[in-house]
Amino acid sequence: MSKLKLSDNAIKILEKRYLKKDSSGKVIEKPEDLFKRVADNIALADAKYLLKEEIAGLGDSPEYFELVKTKQFQGLLRKNKKAKKQLEKTEKEFYNLMTSLDFLPNSPTLFNAGRSLQQLAACFVLPVEDNLDSIFKALHYAARISKTGSGTGFNFSRLRPKNDVIESVTGFSSGPLSFMKIFDAVTEQIKLGGLRRGALMGILRVDHPDIEEFVTIKARKNVLENFNISVAITDNFIKAVQKNKSYDLINPRTQEKVKEESAEKIFDLICETAHKTGDPGVIFLNRINNDNPTPKLGLLEATDSCGEQPLLPYESANLGSINISNMMKKGNINFNKLKNTVHKAIHFLDNVIDANNYATTDIDNMTKATRKIGLGIMGFADLLIALHIPYNSDEAMQLGKITMSFIRNIADSASLELGLRRGTFPAWGESDYGGDFPFRNACRLSIAPTGTISMIADTSSGIEPTFSLVWSKSNILEGKTLYYVNKFFETTAKKEGFYSDDLMEHLARGGSIKDRTDVPDWAKNVYVTAPDISPSEHVNMQAAFQDSVDAGI
Repeated sequence: MSKLKLSDNAIKILEKRYLKKDSSGKVIEKPEDLFKRVADNIALADAKYLLKEEIAGLGDSPEYFELVKTKQFQGLLRKNKKAKKQLEKTEKEFYNLMTSLDFLPNSPTLFNAGRSLQQLAACFVLPVEDNLDSIFKALHYAARISKTGSGTGFNFSRLRPKNDVIESVTGFSSGPLSFMKIFDAVTEQIKLGGLRRGALMGILRVDHPDIEEFVTIKARKNVLENFNISVAITDNFIKAVQKNKSYDLINPRTQEKVKEESAEKIFDLICETAHKTGDPGVIFLNRINNDNPTPKLGLLEATDSCGEQPLLPYESANLGSINISNMMKKGNINFNKLKNTVHKAIHFLDNVIDANNYATTDIDNMTKATRKIGLGIMGFADLLIALHIPYNSDEAMQLGKITMSFIRNIADSASLELGLRRGTFPAWGESDYGGDFPFRNACRLSIAPTGTISMIADTSSGIEPTFSLVWSKSNILEGKTLYYVNKFFETTAKKEGFYSDDLMEHLARGGSIKDRTDVPDWAKNVYVTAPDISPSEHVNMQAAFQDSVDAGI
C-alpha cells in the first residue's frame, strides 16, 4: 500500500470539506480512511461483471449501489473466491492510485462514495423548455444535484424573450434572465450541500432577442453570482462578424425574425464585458456538434458548470485527473508509469458510473446510455517547472501535445478493452464510431479545472500556468488563509543559492522575480507565471492539448 504524504494545507482542506464528521461537527475519519472508503466502494462495481450470472439469478434486484449492501450479495461473494480475490486486488490498486496522489477523482466521488448520498458525478446538463413545468422541473433536479456537491449547466435559449406574449394569461414574458435569477437564488441557499459554493452554467444563443442584456448581466453587482455564463456562438454569426454584417435575432417561440443586429457590436460587447468581468465565455455550437459522438441522441447545446464537458440533456459525467507532475523519472516523463496510471484511472471512472446513485431516473438512464467519463491531468505547470521548461515556450507546447496524445491513445485502448470485456456503451450502435471502435465510453477525456483536488495533491491546477510562485488563498476555508510556495521552485532556489526570505516575501506581495537582481537570468526565463504569458500563448497551449481531448478543457 502506498504511504500517504499530504501537505499541511491538504490536510486542512480534507478536514474542512471531505472527511466524515459526527453530529457535533467533529472529524471522525482520517485521510487514509477516506481513500479506503472510496477505493472499496468503487472497486465493488467490478462484482457486477465478476458475478454477472449470479446477480442475474437474484431476479428483480435493487439498484447496484443498494445491492452490494444486501446479505444475498455478500453470500455470493463469499462463495466465489476468485471474484473476491479480484475485488481485493482492485481495491488495493484504487487505494494506491489515490494515496500516491498520482490520480484523484472529482470531489463528489471523494465526498459521497460509501456514504448515504452515493452521488459521485461532477457534471450535469439539464434541459429547459419554454413552459413552467419544464423550467421548474429543471430547477428541482438542479437543487437535488446541488445538495450532493455537483454543478449543472443549462441552455436557456428556448425560453421566449422578455416582453413576448403569453397567450394563456394574456400577459407578457419576463424572459430567460428572470428565471436564471431564480435558479441562482435557489443554488445560493443550498450552497452545494454546504461543501462548496454553488456552480451553474447558463447559456444563451447569440441569436436570442435578449442576447445584449445577457452578455452584460454580470457587469452588475451581486447578480447571478452562482452562474458562469456563456454565449452560444454559431458559424453564421462568426461569418457575419468577419464580413462586418448584421445577423438576425430569432424569437424561439415563433422561430420568426425579430430584428437585425450588428454582429460586430455584439462581438465587441462580448469581448469587452469578458475582459471587464470574466463573463461571458463562448461555446461554439457547430464546432462541438461536429464532434458529437452520438448525434442521433440529440444536439450538444450546453456544458457543465466549468465548461469542460459538453453534454446532452440529462447526461452526466464523472471526472478524474492524473497528477502529471508525479510522472517523472530522471528528468523526463515516465511514460511507462503514465500508461499504467491511465489504464487504472479509466477502470476507476467506468466503475463510478455503476456505483453512482443518480439524482433522477432521467439522468440515470441517459448517463448509462453513453457512459461518458472525463479523464484529464493536473500539475502540468509544475511538471514544466521541475523540468526547467518555460510555460510559454515551443518546447512546452510540444511536450503538452505529445503527452496528451499519449494519454489519448492509452485511454482509448483502455476503454476498448473494457468494451470488449464488459460491453460497449448501450448507445454505441447509434453512435458515429461506425462499428469499428467498440468503446465502453462515448467520451474518455476532459481536462477539468481541478481547483480543490490539485490542492490536495499539492500541485498546479489543470494545464494552467501557475499564477505565482508564492501565494495565499483565503476563500477555501471560509476566512482562514492558506499559504503556498511552489515546491519545485523552492527546492531549486535553495540548491542554486538564490533563495532568501526577502525574495519569498517579495513574491508573496505580488512581486515578480524579473524585478530581482539576486535571481539569475536563466531562472527568470524558466519560472514564468500567468501574468508573463500573452493571450495567444494561453490559447496555443490549450490548442496543443485540445487536439487530443474528445470533450473539452
